Amino acid sequence: QKLNELSLANELKISRTPIREALKQLELEGLVESIPNKGVYVKGFSPRDIDDMFEIRLALEGLAIQLAIDRMDEIHLVKIKDVFELMEFYTGKKEQEKINDLNILYHETIYQATQSQYFEQLLSDINYYIHVTSRHSIRQPNRLIEAAQEHKEIYDAIVKKDKALAKANVEKHIRKTQSL
Repeated sequence: QKLNELSLANELKISRTPIREALKQLELEGLVESIPNKGVYVKGFSPRDIDDMFEIRLALEGLAIQLAIDRMDEIHLVKIKDVFELMEFYTGKKEQEKINDLNILYHETIYQATQSQYFEQLLSDINYYIHVTSRHSIRQPNRLIEAAQEHKEIYDAIVKKDKALAKANVEKHIRKTQSL
């Protein structure tokens, strides 16, 4: 799809300069492509691109959870627990939008526990692309309950400081999400 600076500026009621800057940023992120004398076009993601993102996430998140367990302090552990408990609460209420937000926060809290800005940034970026491009598995029947159980298993492994189990549980969770 072609993006038109003037149309976007009019629609958003702002000047063209911030639109131009935003399009440059989107191009740097690989989400749009600027073709000289033709315009700026939204780049799509193929199913293979999405699968590649899941594979990258699988490898990085498996390593990240092990680092998180080694480096986690009490503050991070409490935050993960709080987010998990909120997820359970909203799962019971079947509030999917809230659960989606908390799911992202749950994983990002684990990334933060690595105390590595690189892991946190890489995984947050990958999850952003997956979130905006992939099938929304949480909307599948029974997926809310399954995902809640998977998050519990991840949390329990973190509490036990069992890195191998935590990694296996994260990988199982990602594979389940990917297959939907």
